Amino acid sequence: MSWHWFTFFGDSMLLLPCAGLIVVVLLLKTDARQACWQWLMLFCLAGGVVCASKLAFMGWGVGSRTYDFTGFSGHSALSASIWPVMLWILFSRARPAPRAAAVAGGYLLALAIGVSRLVIQAHSLSEVVSGLALGYLISTSFLLMQFSRHTHIRFLTNGQIVAMLILPLLLVVHGKKAPTQNLLEQIALSVAPVTKVYTRADLHRPSPTLRPEQDARPAPAS
Repeated sequence: MSWHWFTFFGDSMLLLPCAGLIVVVLLLKTDARQACWQWLMLFCLAGGVVCASKLAFMGWGVGSRTYDFTGFSGHSALSASIWPVMLWILFSRARPAPRAAAVAGGYLLALAIGVSRLVIQAHSLSEVVSGLALGYLISTSFLLMQFSRHTHIRFLTNGQIVAMLILPLLLVVHGKKAPTQNLLEQIALSVAPVTKVYTRADLHRPSPTLRPEQDARPAPAS
């Protein structure tokens, strides 16, 4: 199996529609809409943090050379946010043990997607770990809220489950990646005082040093 193909399971082209499906199910299949608003709030928080970290680096060079950090891994954060919740919904008809196993599988799937980002060298270790931590915080917080409130998802028919899977399956087969990186670069160029976005190469470029005849201190007044 190609890691480049597997990493698509963390692409926003696939996961954003999945996040939308979660919203639809929570609206139509739960007794209270509070679960839907909780999901929207938490998911938007995760997306906002990821985008802000990337824009801060692209536009202003805010990163860490020590940890090779240029922003949270979006694939890792989205995967860890969505897959545990998606599988929790899809296995709503199952008994507690199989449902818990499905949720655990969602956590492991997100971890594998994070590993794929390292294998194809799309992100550094710090970016993947921080992205997974952010996503796990979102999905775990949401699921704990639902467990504490005993949120019940009304019976999903086989047809509804298949309908929920059709769009993600079609997107996987199509395999087209979302142009999120280019979009963020355009936003950074629009809002930051730069004509070229910062790159990882800029992060690791040695800082210029003064020549021997140069002096950073102002000359004393005569």
